[in-house]
Amino acid sequence: MDLKGYRVKLNDGHFIPVLGFGTAATEEVPKSKAGEATKLAIDAGFHHIDSAYLYGNEEEVGQAIRSKIADGTVKREDIFYTSKLWSTFLRPELVRPALERSLKKLQMDYVDLYIIHFPFALKPGEKLLPEDGHGKLILDTVDLCATWEALEKCKDAGLTKSIGVSNFNHKQLEKILNKPGLKYKPVCNQVECHPYLNQRKLLDFCKSKDIVLVAYSALGSQRDEKWVPQNLPVLLDDPVLCDIAKKHKRTPALIALRYQIQRGVVVLAKSFNEKRIKENMQVFEFQLTSEDMKVLDGLNRNVRYIVGKFAVDHPEYPFSEEY
Repeated sequence: MDLKGYRVKLNDGHFIPVLGFGTAATEEVPKSKAGEATKLAIDAGFHHIDSAYLYGNEEEVGQAIRSKIADGTVKREDIFYTSKLWSTFLRPELVRPALERSLKKLQMDYVDLYIIHFPFALKPGEKLLPEDGHGKLILDTVDLCATWEALEKCKDAGLTKSIGVSNFNHKQLEKILNKPGLKYKPVCNQVECHPYLNQRKLLDFCKSKDIVLVAYSALGSQRDEKWVPQNLPVLLDDPVLCDIAKKHKRTPALIALRYQIQRGVVVLAKSFNEKRIKENMQVFEFQLTSEDMKVLDGLNRNVRYIVGKFAVDHPEYPFSEEY
């Protein structure tokens, strides 16, 4: 199935496939699995691969992409690859070296999209989550506008085709959009988004600024204790979602993915299971009615799985704002 048609134009003229494959590893899934899963995803028809320095799997994912290019399944220009700038590298002088480090791991000349993973800065160094002697995270203070200027330079240098952000609230987006001398707008804001947290206000704000919303944890979330409060409802068990799935003879996951595509959201599907990876491609084979969409909109209850509570004291902690 050729998915070239299913792409959205970004504000810089490049195109992003509306369905992406998420590669975030969890405690249960070793990063070696990410490579295997990426190969399966490309074989299934995924051309948009989303990873990050934080995930610690860019070597494996890069190797998988290169092997699928080598065997003729895809060309490099068919692939849309996203990497992310981690919070310990937000100081402007650290941005390009961080991207170059990812490129070296990937063995690629460029990424298609490079985004700021979180708006809060952590103490620079080799530790991803630097802690003091009491297990408390060591924060850093960086002007996000200076970080953004460093990303603009990476785009000018051809190391990334597009630049964007992730986990920004609308005030943090405005800070960049209103920056004097802004050269490039963020093309996207990648945020947690699913029927329990449908981000309607942030989506409307982004659309008004020609910024694409990209949804992660679109199927709810794996239960990683470091990131996810353990008492939250499981999205894919929701009776209303399951009813709509039965009606369409599809899985609840497919309904949750299709919901995003129909609201103009680019959606990441994460699964390391071969059957489900293939199944998720069926999202283009059916449509939800406007009634279905209304009912799904009604599930919103502002349940956030990825809270990042370790950074809640940071002045740039994004989730205290309404949107």
